Amino acid sequence: MASIYDFKETEMGGETIDFNRYRGHVLLVVNTASKCGLAPQLKGIESLYQKYHEKGFEVIGLPSNQFHQEFQDDEKTDQYCHLHYGVTFPMTKHVAVNGDDADPLFTHLKSESGHGRIKWNYTKFLINQSGDLVHRYAPVTKPEKMEATIKSLLNE
Repeated sequence: MASIYDFKETEMGGETIDFNRYRGHVLLVVNTASKCGLAPQLKGIESLYQKYHEKGFEVIGLPSNQFHQEFQDDEKTDQYCHLHYGVTFPMTKHVAVNGDDADPLFTHLKSESGHGRIKWNYTKFLINQSGDLVHRYAPVTKPEKMEATIKSLLNE
């Protein structure tokens, strides 16, 4: 059985994100889409990242065009997220979240959560310091609704 720490992704700039480096950290994994009506959540996610990053909270955004609401170009996505939402947390190259081409990370997270298919952009997975999935949040769950759980995981 795979662990969250077995996965690797490619950041927008081409660097490898080795999830092993997140051991001992609280991690939020979210599938994003720049042109989605839920995209303003990026501001709230960035706010949580800024507030708790120094305390061991990490965020990784994985853009997906599976719901036809993301730019086709990684560079456009990166620029848009930085310019419009101030995103500083790592964002990966585009991935698929469902189907035969689904990114292995999402296949793992869907399996761990006991729920199948990702229904929409901004499905969020919160992982504790031991690499265990704590909660799968629905796309409409606002980032601030996750703050109390993040704080408790960080022993705040």
